[in-house]
Amino acid sequence: MKQTIFTIKENIALTSNVYKMLLKGDTSAVTNCGQFVNIKLDGLFLRRPISVCDCEDGVLTLIYKVVGKGTELMSSMGAGEKLDVLTGLGNGYDTSLSGDKPLLLGGGVGVPPMYMLCKKLIAEGKQVSVVLGFNTKDEIFYEDEFRALGAHVTVTTVDGSYGVKGFVTDVMKDADYSYFYTCGPEPMLKAVYRTSVTEGQFSFEERMGCGFGACMGCSCKTITGYKRICKEGPVMKKEEILWES
Repeated sequence: MKQTIFTIKENIALTSNVYKMLLKGDTSAVTNCGQFVNIKLDGLFLRRPISVCDCEDGVLTLIYKVVGKGTELMSSMGAGEKLDVLTGLGNGYDTSLSGDKPLLLGGGVGVPPMYMLCKKLIAEGKQVSVVLGFNTKDEIFYEDEFRALGAHVTVTTVDGSYGVKGFVTDVMKDADYSYFYTCGPEPMLKAVYRTSVTEGQFSFEERMGCGFGACMGCSCKTITGYKRICKEGPVMKKEEILWES
């Protein structure tokens, strides 16, 4: 973990409530795809955890959805403003287990961490398929960016307004894959767990207090005991997860 002052390079809207922020600064603590950062915002007690979408040449790409006071404040910030950021948080994805044909499934704001993972897997010579799930056409973002990496991309929408009508699992059940990686809301993760026919890795979205393992506020139960989403996670392997009823 490293505390760094970043400068906002760009902050633009991708959809009506999803924003892309580029931060310039020391990114040396970001060592793996699937990690996250924790951002301090003036007037708010708790930092805001945001997944890392990409990290290259000293620039962090963050994609976030406006859902409360913190992200609303972030959306109003402009180029040149400074942010106090904790970087290098979380364990990230293990690509050594992917096999030759990994499948990536992202739902909503679970899509961003899939991008850096996709880049890494393709750089390792893997044949990557990506399924991006949204509620409706107006919510879609980053489809073209995944295609530009060389991945095979399928988009699903719940209302059928674009791509495949339904959920990411509707594509997954007919897919040919060696391993899977996923991030999204818990109902989606549970559905992926039930549908999957191989091992895989899940990245959990969880409300956090400190964000670096001190407060135990984001603990979850696993087969080996309780683990902190912010420290031992957010990524966990399929075989260690115990779903709460």
